[in-house]
Amino acid sequence: QQTQPAVESGALVYVETDLLRARISTSGGNLRHLEFTKHRDTFDSDKPFVLLEEDAAHTYTAQSGLIGSGMPNHRTQYSSAAERYRLGEGKQDLEVRLTAPAAGGVQVTKIFRFHRNSYVIDVGFEVTNQGAAAIRPYAYFQLVRDDKPAAGGSRMVPTFTGVAIYTEKEKFEKITFEKIAEGKASYPKNARDGWIGMLQHYFVSAWLPPKGEPREFYMRRLDGGLYAAGTIVPAGARTGTW
Repeated sequence: QQTQPAVESGALVYVETDLLRARISTSGGNLRHLEFTKHRDTFDSDKPFVLLEEDAAHTYTAQSGLIGSGMPNHRTQYSSAAERYRLGEGKQDLEVRLTAPAAGGVQVTKIFRFHRNSYVIDVGFEVTNQGAAAIRPYAYFQLVRDDKPAAGGSRMVPTFTGVAIYTEKEKFEKITFEKIAEGKASYPKNARDGWIGMLQHYFVSAWLPPKGEPREFYMRRLDGGLYAAGTIVPAGARTGTW
């Protein structure tokens, strides 16, 4: 894999494991497509089920970045050492590294880790500060989706499509896109546990920060009829990986 020409910004990086096929855009380092090879499409059993996708008809993506002067965000142009990654026989994990342009002596690499027999994808940042000034970046992780109902629902069997949030204090809550658009969404903003995600029909996607670490939750309406639900966590002031 590493002998292939580098993949520059604006391209897609293809990833395949025993359970997943993913496409990561080097524009922003965003997860733009995710399909489950062991689950069939709702209407076409010859096709795998697609959870995340971004095209003219539907938007549902996972975005992440750093907050701070000169830090890469979900619009930064990354590069990748390879265009295609596949979990090899006998391997338990697969790592995809995207490199952001260095700025002010700070080098940032976004890292995706995929695991055999798992639907969990680890996403983090390796931050190397070779500059003279200390840095204190924060990392944000968000799911962005339109408000179109998931395929498979019906009037006879109504299903929920919207945001889900959980904390040990407030427990599980579902919040509609309408509430977010109206500015009436009520949910815990800060906690040291819990997760936030999107629900649709039988599936949920969620960001799961490490337990015990402080986190801020947010949800908002974006331009173009899109909605974001995410979390902000400290990325640390020293070299390391979140």
